[in-house]
Amino acid sequence: MAKVLAIGTFPEQERAALQEAFATAFLEDPAELADLPAETRAQVAAVALRTVAAIGGAAMDLLPQLGLIASYGVGYDQIDLVAATARGVAVTNTPDVLNDDVADLAVAMLLMQGRRMEAASAWMRAGRWASDGPFALNRRVSGGRAGILGLGRIGREIADRLAAFKMQIHYHSRHEKQTPGWTYHADPVALAAAVDFLFVAVVGGAETEGLVSAEVIAALGARGVLINIARGSVVDEAALLDALEAGRLGGAGLDVFRNEPVIDPRFYALPNVVLQPHQASATVETRGAMARLQRDNLAAYLAGTPLPTPVA
Repeated sequence: MAKVLAIGTFPEQERAALQEAFATAFLEDPAELADLPAETRAQVAAVALRTVAAIGGAAMDLLPQLGLIASYGVGYDQIDLVAATARGVAVTNTPDVLNDDVADLAVAMLLMQGRRMEAASAWMRAGRWASDGPFALNRRVSGGRAGILGLGRIGREIADRLAAFKMQIHYHSRHEKQTPGWTYHADPVALAAAVDFLFVAVVGGAETEGLVSAEVIAALGARGVLINIARGSVVDEAALLDALEAGRLGGAGLDVFRNEPVIDPRFYALPNVVLQPHQASATVETRGAMARLQRDNLAAYLAGTPLPTPVA
């Protein structure tokens, strides 16, 4: 019987790797747990999770031998950590292996937004360079003031890249950190008021819900640009859309959204936004490393050895 239950959408190569390494059963969604035979559920010792669907205490209770939820990705806000801790269930994620790719995309979105690269490409493809002359001037990015909201692993990688663009680095975190002279701000509004470009790199979940509020967006201002590679829940999307449509915010680069993949259609009409389909970590190399780390956590738990990347 299955000792590992994989929940979510796993590419064929990863399904095969899980089946080769463990006795594994597969479900698409936590909501399907109740449909499994009781004898199957009773054998599950660990869950390999690759879905944004919530998994709470009721789902965990359907697996009486559950001791580990190994989540695929750095975020784990879909897992009820309080419920897991109360039931003695450890939770792991896959940090670090995706830092570079996520930071690369964050900077790429700023460059695309500032230099209007999507619009310039469409201009050329329509033959307008030859017919209409040069494309309109756009905005310099190098030398600006960048704010990092959440100077953790990924935030630090973003800041290091932006420093190479001769930018002044400002940041806000729960605690002031050791940096090469970067400027700390005690709250997100003060950070936004001090910078040209605000990068959101905090974890998702209840503690950061709506952290980028209407007040933060207003402080960033009509020349400001918001880049979000964290979670859609961190931003007040209604306030963001209102500010972008009214010209009270200069632009945005967004890889994450509320209710993704069915996002608010107002985004599609905005010429001052770069939109990406939650693909910051989506390279062959990084996704492979994330899958291996997830399997390493599963193997460690089943062998009774320390978990490589525990979060709870």
